[in-house]
Amino acid sequence: MFIADDGLIEDIRQLPSPNYDERPADTRIELLVIHNISLPPGEFGGPGIIDLFTNQLDPDAHSYYAEIAGRRVSAHVLIRRDGAAIQFVSCAKRAWHAGVSVWCGRERCNDFSIGIELEGTDDVPFTPVQYEQLAQLTRALKARYPIAGIVGHSDIAPGRKTDPGSCFDWLHYRALIAG
Repeated sequence: MFIADDGLIEDIRQLPSPNYDERPADTRIELLVIHNISLPPGEFGGPGIIDLFTNQLDPDAHSYYAEIAGRRVSAHVLIRRDGAAIQFVSCAKRAWHAGVSVWCGRERCNDFSIGIELEGTDDVPFTPVQYEQLAQLTRALKARYPIAGIVGHSDIAPGRKTDPGSCFDWLHYRALIAG
């Protein structure tokens, strides 16, 4: 896996989201934030996540969608349950994934982070192929950017967010990226 100068990741599907903007000038990408998402909640494999990140979520398609259809959110990459990866925002740009957040005393984590969404929930184990894809992506990001920290969304937005949740196996993931 290779990340080009423009922040696009070679060999994964590109599906541009309009929910991004420029990073502040001279900002170094130093943080990787791991999230989870499922749409509708607890369901996997449907078009809901893609529709949300591309502002095409139909509020009438599911009762939960009416609550979130107007949100403008994105992530740099989504890793589906089968390991398929989709890039929504160039790594060089600021995706809208972290919201109100603080890491090591620095606010606005979107400014200096990459957001990776895993299709899943806090209470369902992630798949082996998701960990493999995440590890491969993490190694590529660390080779390209000065990543100083890898955290869960819950670490930078405690009390507001719980993902990637208790079923995310940090020890396994860290072993994969160390190898």
